[in-house]
Amino acid sequence: MQLHVWILYLGCLCSVSCSYRESQCSWRESGLSLDAGSVKQAVLRCAEGSVEWLYPAGALRFALVPRQPPAVPVPEPRLLTACIKPAASFSGAQLYLEKDGELELLLPEPRPSGGPAGRPRVHCFSWLPRQKVALFLQATPHQDISRRIAAFRYELRGDWDGRLALPLNKLSADGACRPCNDTEILMAACTSDFVVRGNIRMVGNDAELQESVIGISATRVYRQKFTLFHAHGRSVRSLGDIRVPLSCGVKPGPGTFLFMGWVHFGDAWLGCAPRYKDFKQVYEAAIGARENPCEIALE
Repeated sequence: MQLHVWILYLGCLCSVSCSYRESQCSWRESGLSLDAGSVKQAVLRCAEGSVEWLYPAGALRFALVPRQPPAVPVPEPRLLTACIKPAASFSGAQLYLEKDGELELLLPEPRPSGGPAGRPRVHCFSWLPRQKVALFLQATPHQDISRRIAAFRYELRGDWDGRLALPLNKLSADGACRPCNDTEILMAACTSDFVVRGNIRMVGNDAELQESVIGISATRVYRQKFTLFHAHGRSVRSLGDIRVPLSCGVKPGPGTFLFMGWVHFGDAWLGCAPRYKDFKQVYEAAIGARENPCEIALE
């Protein structure tokens, strides 16, 4: 791999011609505007957004600086997290993670396969607040760059928002399959992107992506950030899918559950799923002790 551009950049900033641009949530530009051997810089601050680099040439550097909620006194987060999801047609560049000046290949340019493109893998990583983290996009040499587009979506997260089971944490080896305790169940009911009561109708496994997809038949949708669960016909039930890591070994079974979790690149990911009767017991005990963080309409 040719990393001479990065070595020059990291070793001596004055030897590289850089242009600076504060981005909003999404960044879209052409590599044809870059001078040969230059590195263009931008900042990604939003909780989520996208990058689209047309006709890659030269190099890009995106500093990752998640915003903290304004005017809300919060402790410094223990960890910052980011997830990158490349477009299915990602080409023309390689993506590197820079952490404290060290470079790690995060996403190589896919090799031409001739077959249909699979569902893109999500790459997640974390860092401490005082660490300097950036993404480098280095264009790979091609005679014809007219059809090359290096595009990806990103999510930036911190743990200052009170969420106890962010998608990254639930995808990690430590927290993916761990059952939620009573405190986490109550907080999840108040802060999750979706809260639905229902049953498991099927479970499908994707060995390539190492994911299980749980088909949910919901009898009540308490909250959903996006339209994840849709009503079908005249049925009072809504149908939708929730994802979990394949390693959790989820299997279909009887019973009514309260499914709670977060939206991750447009997909619903499971945070907590207590049986509904168990949730009622925990919630009613919290009300009796005046320790319920929010109100849920029980039936």
